[in-house]
Amino acid sequence: MKAAANKKYGRIALRAVVIMYAFLLFFAHSASLAASKPLPVKDQKKHRPFRPAEVVQTELPPQRKDIFAGRLDSMQSAGSAALIEASSLQTLLAKDPSARLPMASTTKVMTALLTLERCDLNEVISFPKEAVGVGGSCIYAYEGEKMTIRDLLYGLMLRSGNDAAVALAVHMGGSLEGFADIMNERARLMGLTDSNFVSPNGLDREGHYSSAYDLSVISAHALKNPDFKRIVSTQYYTIQTDRRKIYVKNKNTMLWDYEGCVGVKTGYTSKSGRCLIFAAERDGMLLVGCVLNCRPMFEVAAEMLDFGFANYEMVKAVSAGTELSRCVVANGEESVLSLTAKDDIVIPLKKGDEMSVEASIRLDKAVIAPITSGERIGECELLIGGCPVGKTALLAGRSVAARDYGFYLRFPLRLFSRG
Repeated sequence: MKAAANKKYGRIALRAVVIMYAFLLFFAHSASLAASKPLPVKDQKKHRPFRPAEVVQTELPPQRKDIFAGRLDSMQSAGSAALIEASSLQTLLAKDPSARLPMASTTKVMTALLTLERCDLNEVISFPKEAVGVGGSCIYAYEGEKMTIRDLLYGLMLRSGNDAAVALAVHMGGSLEGFADIMNERARLMGLTDSNFVSPNGLDREGHYSSAYDLSVISAHALKNPDFKRIVSTQYYTIQTDRRKIYVKNKNTMLWDYEGCVGVKTGYTSKSGRCLIFAAERDGMLLVGCVLNCRPMFEVAAEMLDFGFANYEMVKAVSAGTELSRCVVANGEESVLSLTAKDDIVIPLKKGDEMSVEASIRLDKAVIAPITSGERIGECELLIGGCPVGKTALLAGRSVAARDYGFYLRFPLRLFSRG
């Protein structure tokens, strides 16, 4: 009987262990499901799953003396001014282009660029309380009012909404300070040294400054994004929220008055004075400029652009597919390989000037067969007066097979046939 009792108690203990193990599995599975659920809205500020920004560090190019034209008399009225060609970032006109000055709402170009790099335009967000009543030009959204990131950007760039800027900053950075860190890191990746961002909208804050050249470079980068270009060149737009429609009109009158104008942004505070980033495109040349603390900003901008289009043009220095060099191939059935340009190289040039460029060729490594046609072999950099003006990858112009036994058997026959 004792053995039977022990057997009975053993079965009971085993069942208890199995039941306990089942409960543990259930709770573990429940915890896993809970962890995989989206965070509540109130907790998401610290855990925003932003799309990774595909940004690489760049360096500002050395400035070409052969195309720099100094300044126009009208530019004297600006505290800082610059006009650049957008693809090369080369300065055509300048007046104290590196002067560090407050820049008012031209700040919002950086805010818009970061938004486009990090956010989904169709995402709907609730307007945060931190953005309500910030002062100055606003879209006057209510706390909790819902709208898309796209509509916030139109409110930011057309109406110059200071509240829209704060809403975007809080959405991306969690706070104004957090977003300022993101802005300054992005400026560093562009190679800029005369900018420091403290606010997302440009309202006067101690230590918030930039320069005409830096702002022109930021805008040139931003204009590569088709959504940015579309937004800043729009004259009128209707923002649709979950409660109402908000009608906005672009404050940049050059969109109506200047042929080819594609933006970019106006700005004003009592400390910064009148500021303007402007851009226009004609005949395949995009010019971007900026004037800071310039009362007749639209008039000066128009004169600068007129000068640029009248005196400069884009010239194709190299066409894709052109043979730029040759190299020796080791262990190949052919000993010489043609190297061709992968891309066009188009550069700004003063009208009437002859283009005189030098080519600097660099091979990635020793060229050893077999080689496939179109394979990258190296790089070609073009220079004018020692200043780099453009570069392109060098590709193999044809395939070259490696030498084998057959090659050496055929070699005497080739010599005989040539004789």
